[in-house]
Amino acid sequence: MSAAATAAASDSFAGRLLAWFDVHGRHGLPWQAPRTAYRVWLSEVMLQQTQVATVIPYFERFVARFPDFTSLAAADIDEVLALWAGLGYYARGRNLHAAAKQVVSLHRGDMPDDIEAAQALPGVGRSTAAAILAQAYGSRHAILDGNVKRVLARHAAIPGWPGEPKVAAKLWMVSERHLPQTRLADYTQAIMDLGATLCSARQPSCERCPVAADCAASLAGRIDEFPASKPAKARPLRRQQLLVVEDAEGAILIERRPPAGIWGGLWCLPVAAEGEAIDELLRAAHGIEIEQLETLPSFRHAFTHFELELQPQRCRLRAEATAAMALRERPEQRWLNMRRDPLPGLPAPVLQFLNTRLRADDDPCPEPSTASSSARKPKASTAPRSPASSARSSTSKSPRKPGPAGSRTRPA
Repeated sequence: MSAAATAAASDSFAGRLLAWFDVHGRHGLPWQAPRTAYRVWLSEVMLQQTQVATVIPYFERFVARFPDFTSLAAADIDEVLALWAGLGYYARGRNLHAAAKQVVSLHRGDMPDDIEAAQALPGVGRSTAAAILAQAYGSRHAILDGNVKRVLARHAAIPGWPGEPKVAAKLWMVSERHLPQTRLADYTQAIMDLGATLCSARQPSCERCPVAADCAASLAGRIDEFPASKPAKARPLRRQQLLVVEDAEGAILIERRPPAGIWGGLWCLPVAAEGEAIDELLRAAHGIEIEQLETLPSFRHAFTHFELELQPQRCRLRAEATAAMALRERPEQRWLNMRRDPLPGLPAPVLQFLNTRLRADDDPCPEPSTASSSARKPKASTAPRSPASSARSSTSKSPRKPGPAGSRTRPA
């Protein structure tokens, strides 16, 4: 490359961004060393709608148990979802497992380096596929995650909400135009880092931005106008009953959720529609007879498109032997003794409910391990949780709004 071409490259959008990244970028993320296709893919899926700081402990636990596509593909879905529990958006966990099986069966256990083949994997869309191939193989593909949309919408002053097809098409065109010829892995990480740190949704640090000199929104003093917000839409409230059915030994009835819908594939307390007769439901669905004990305080959980209010109803079996026999014939339903049984993947708000609200009533939740299993702990002690529950403080709520430095908002 001639001296003039080198100077032009260094003055380009990509050249300035890479120079900034070399000094200020994030170089110590666990999926960067080693930066294999499997680790990059796993991180990209986890980072969809989730902050980097939240993902790191989940990622480390996941790769410790499943170090490659083959081990993940061979795993039981319950173990996968147990490690995922608390990250939210559980379809990602199911898609992760399905994609690993597809990589093993169709691609001999290696992530395909073809963009169309990568995009055909469950849970992998255009931007995610491009990010994987650029970072793992150095392929020249543009990305357009939530942070990148914000950077490009501001730099080019592109009006409109990025979720609109016409606006998205303009952003894709700009993203492709800025691609450098070399250092694609670093450039991909750099533009994501810029959006996650300096070009944040609120209070961006334009004075430190490496591309601020020709940022149209910044020069016009209109940073807050780009990108345009999604048109406001009221989020409806749904109400359901959460059935806490206990047997004579303190075990609770759980069932596997359907693959589609909220908490798909996880184990959960049974739910009933608001106002539905729960004794009739449990008799028909589980073959058991119960007596209703009390109605516990309700609680809410926010999803992306609606808010769910759960009204716990505490019940007790009338015929334990009949219930146990019926449940043995239904593999998607079982009794869980939280004091002694390993916890399956449970939705974070349901696990939190079991670990807190029910502790005041007969304390059915597990106690920390001690030399004497019969010793009672003070109610303020913390119960053991599922393998992935230690970092769920910020992930048990949904939707996730763009956060401060380190956040990622990624489309699938």
